[in-house]
Amino acid sequence: MSDTFGKLYLIPTTLGDIDPLNVLPNTVKEKIEQIDIFIVENEKTARRFIKTIAPSKVQANLTLSPLNKFTEANVLPTYLLPCKEGNDIGLISEAGCPGVADPGAEIVKIAHQENIKVVPLVGPSSILLAMMSSGLNGQRFAFNGYLAIDKQQRKQDIKRLERLSFEHNQSQLFIETPYRNNKMLEDLCTHLNGNTELCLACDLTLPTEYIKTMTASEWKKQKSVDLHKRPTLFIIHKS
Repeated sequence: MSDTFGKLYLIPTTLGDIDPLNVLPNTVKEKIEQIDIFIVENEKTARRFIKTIAPSKVQANLTLSPLNKFTEANVLPTYLLPCKEGNDIGLISEAGCPGVADPGAEIVKIAHQENIKVVPLVGPSSILLAMMSSGLNGQRFAFNGYLAIDKQQRKQDIKRLERLSFEHNQSQLFIETPYRNNKMLEDLCTHLNGNTELCLACDLTLPTEYIKTMTASEWKKQKSVDLHKRPTLFIIHKS
């Protein structure tokens, strides 16, 4: 790695509407105060986050490059050119840690190819926080992103993950679009074996945080939980 290159700092954000300094260490604040070039998913929310962390920072001096589903792949290497000129760059996720279930992984990959040093900063990861608090197998687990929307395919996905969990003693994590969370819970209660454990980790780090692990049959009797439009991690484990 070149000593003359700047570094790519992976800057975590909050998982919801909360004071960032309640969950982020001072090193994140220090780096945001020092860096003026950022790669972000959404410019509006990124500027708001930066302003909250470093209110004295002059927004007009910032350079923000978008990285989302609309960004052309051939543009990405150009985002790292300032590093080759000796400038540090910050990569900011929309929520949680860059590069984990996040498009920022593409920039990180290019940075390694270009011999630019990658520096991850400490911050909240919903995947790890959910796993930590689930009581399920933290030695062996897998994150599966979203399951299928189609009703029959979703059933197959649930059965497949349950089978993988049993065969490999591996906890299986996944997410859903928040407005479909209640339907996901209903489908899990319907299709999982009654003794399969299911953890719901909802609104992590927020005042409304809810984390609970029970068997699918116990969840089926539970009527009070409402996950609608609340970011939730689902974890299943079949012993």
